Amino acid sequence: MGKKEKKDSVAEDSLGPLGRDSAAPKQPRLKKSEYDKVLADFQVELVKLQKWIQTAGLKVVVIFEGRDAAGKGGAIKRITQSLNPRVCRVEALAKPTERERTQWYFQRYVQYLPGAGEMVCFDRSWYNRAGVERVMGFCTEQEYREFLRSCPEFERMLVRSGIILIKYWFSVSDEEQERRFQKRIEDPVRRWKISEVDLQSRKFWIDYSKAKDEMFAHTDIKQAPWYVVHGDDKRRARLNVIAHFLSLIPYQEVHEPELELPDRQNNIKYMRPPLDDQTFVPEVF
Repeated sequence: MGKKEKKDSVAEDSLGPLGRDSAAPKQPRLKKSEYDKVLADFQVELVKLQKWIQTAGLKVVVIFEGRDAAGKGGAIKRITQSLNPRVCRVEALAKPTERERTQWYFQRYVQYLPGAGEMVCFDRSWYNRAGVERVMGFCTEQEYREFLRSCPEFERMLVRSGIILIKYWFSVSDEEQERRFQKRIEDPVRRWKISEVDLQSRKFWIDYSKAKDEMFAHTDIKQAPWYVVHGDDKRRARLNVIAHFLSLIPYQEVHEPELELPDRQNNIKYMRPPLDDQTFVPEVF
């Protein structure tokens, strides 16, 4: 094997077996007690960041993309569960309607962009065109190529307008993805999380790897770079994302006035209606 051939072989091997996303060095699973403690501290900081976003009038967009079952949803949940949904909202768009298919591709996403003092987390985004639409043939070759040309300009325009745009790609090994898929199939509570398209992603694993590589080559821009998250260990992945996200936006703790509960109004001249006039939930427990 010549030098050039050897170099090319190493480059291919960097994807891992079967062309999968590169895996992080193996570490012992994070203990739940340690995870819960760090997560609780981080969520306090996220609340402080939320207040700063409101006070400073920031506009924040966070995109979560990656392999199916790579942990995007869990990370989004841990980031947003302690935040005010009026300030921080999650957008997970369904497949486009017939009318939306005739629009400028980015048009359906623009309406969900934040105003001042808001943060939006996209659980999947306009990058559907570079991933599932490309691999599954849901768009034409011309539409796909136009996306690769226009997406970087669209994102540069968002950044110039004052939007803070952050993009995360969640990577997971094929073995871990299969384990999670099997768990979803067997668990009736989680079964809704897996669709026919998700199952097809296993069949077209290499095609998705190639699509991801080409997407990165065109859209990993200085103004809005991609940040890759190793997702095989969900707990570590969630904490790593939150720690990184907090580091990207300089924020200050906003002074909150001390709150004191006022005395409750006296019930003078108020007669409560009979309880029999109301319908109560049966107390089964």
